[in-house]
Amino acid sequence: MDSKDLDILRLMQRNARLTAEAISQDVGLSPPAVQKRLKKLRETGAIEREIAVLSPSKLGRDMTIIVEVILERESRAHLDEFKRKMRDAPCVQQCYYTTGEADFLLILTVQDIKEYEAFTQAHFFDESNISRFKTAVVMDRVKASLDVL
Repeated sequence: MDSKDLDILRLMQRNARLTAEAISQDVGLSPPAVQKRLKKLRETGAIEREIAVLSPSKLGRDMTIIVEVILERESRAHLDEFKRKMRDAPCVQQCYYTTGEADFLLILTVQDIKEYEAFTQAHFFDESNISRFKTAVVMDRVKASLDVL
């Protein structure tokens, strides 16, 4: 990966709908060269996927909640089961297996506190492997990004 690839990635992470022609003007390569590099960046996994970033508030998901989760047992089977459940939960935007006091850090978007309460009932209170969890309700989304470069 060279500086041209990094330039292409910077542009793509801001707007994945840019054409090879538009990118070529910014990075100083021909459109076919940009297309070739994009193909390679996708094949190697440097570009994992290209998505639309949706507005939670425009879709009625006005609450963002951050949850620290501590498990009772951390065997591979217990960890894998919790990870699977979080992958399958639609309101979980992000789930991180972490070091430190908490085993997992979750970012959720929900319509309201009732939806979060239902989530906690289904995934925490009814789950024998959850030792405890701590909730923080986001008051202001100052920055939300998945930018790497």
